[in-house]
Amino acid sequence: MLLSRVRPRRSIFRSITNASAQRHFANVSRLKVLFFGTDHFSLPSLKSIHTNLVNNGRVERLEVVTSFKAAKNPVKQYSRTAGLPLHDWPACTPATAGRFDLGVVVSFGHLIPETFIDCFDRGMLNVHASLLPKLRGAAPIVHAIANGEQRTGISIMRIKPKQFDVGEILLQSAVSIERDTLMPELHDRLAAIGADCLVTCIEDLEGYYQRLTVQNDAEATYAPKIDPKFAEIRWPQATAVSVYDRYRALYGLRPLLTSFGGELVKLFKLSFDSTQPVPAVPADRPGQLEYSKRSRQLLVRCGDGRALELLQLSVGGKKTLSGQDFYNGFLSKMNRSDRYFK
Repeated sequence: MLLSRVRPRRSIFRSITNASAQRHFANVSRLKVLFFGTDHFSLPSLKSIHTNLVNNGRVERLEVVTSFKAAKNPVKQYSRTAGLPLHDWPACTPATAGRFDLGVVVSFGHLIPETFIDCFDRGMLNVHASLLPKLRGAAPIVHAIANGEQRTGISIMRIKPKQFDVGEILLQSAVSIERDTLMPELHDRLAAIGADCLVTCIEDLEGYYQRLTVQNDAEATYAPKIDPKFAEIRWPQATAVSVYDRYRALYGLRPLLTSFGGELVKLFKLSFDSTQPVPAVPADRPGQLEYSKRSRQLLVRCGDGRALELLQLSVGGKKTLSGQDFYNGFLSKMNRSDRYFK
């Protein structure tokens, strides 16, 4: 297994257009690729394979399997615009797959049946957004941030039947997660890196297959699908760092949830000053709300006594409020003993 930063895509494509590269590919069979994907993480990989096809690279033919039911499916939209043949899932059959050499799966969301996998002479590759065997599962980017990880990456894996994310590794590329990185930023970085890694593996598929690395199941961790309860904050058990990490992980997907005066509260935007010390004595009441008229800051105390600043929130499904708006409309009318989230 190789763990590295992949060459920029432009250099790969430039190399396949010169005369020496053309002579090289004359001795290597080109590949008919069937691509499986559905969302914005899939799209850069599809675009990269398509560019490889257009530039007369290793890919000789490209068709796409996706869900026609999804209302906003960027893979379907791009394929139609680019003139790529489309197949609906699950209507696509193994007979269709049998016309291709290699299957590629990127954020598809469905378990590929063994009858499909066996149809591809060169197997099936998957782009997974973690450094496997860490964070196997449906939501590796969210869990990487929520866990406070400082490092994650991309794995190009050969798919095995009947199980997710357990196949041999062809190539990995690591990226750092900065303290204030939000989920959409990391998502887009990993999608772009995954596209580069994927094309690198396709260009030298035989070489990477000779250097496969089996995953160590003993080192596996998991990143299950996100359910609504993942956004709920339990203030007595929550440190300021854990709430901030959960906020960063879910940013762009859903707000954090709590309650105030019996009403549902959604926390849309918050900030955390990591330089603030941990108090010697934790907060008497985790979830306690404080407002500074001088700085116009709305703070909530967490289980470890440190505070988060609340910048945008809503109460009872109504309009989004600033911290100052929330103080003027709610806190200022309440006794201090009642100023807390539950």
